[in-house]
Amino acid sequence: MTEFLARSAMGAPVRGTAMVASDGFSARYDLDRIKGVFVRPGHKLEGRAYSGMILVMDRAKGGVATAWMLREMASRGIVPAALVFNTVNPIMVQGAAFGDITMMSGFDVDITQVVQDGAVVELDTTPDRKLLRIIG
Repeated sequence: MTEFLARSAMGAPVRGTAMVASDGFSARYDLDRIKGVFVRPGHKLEGRAYSGMILVMDRAKGGVATAWMLREMASRGIVPAALVFNTVNPIMVQGAAFGDITMMSGFDVDITQVVQDGAVVELDTTPDRKLLRIIG
């Protein structure tokens, strides 16, 4: 088992399948929030379903609409299980908190390069741990 320490983490502990891309993430521009798939042309995850997945992405992007969009997605149950970023912005943090979505960010490595797409990962969001574990 391999572990990576995050500088920031919030939400409930989560275990699931990672969907990984060295790309940005915007709830507004990258997703069809009704169908639950990535739709932005050229996005590395275009056409893939994200609901219930642990998204491991390079960076958060987007503006204030992200907060209410993540909340709305959570209310319909078409939402990622967790969001993991190398870098995150305050709007994405607000949106994850508003939507009650687990989030982790800030690693000493490029997390998109060390977690393989499809890997089973566990996010330990305990304040004194903040660990991403690769289980399998």
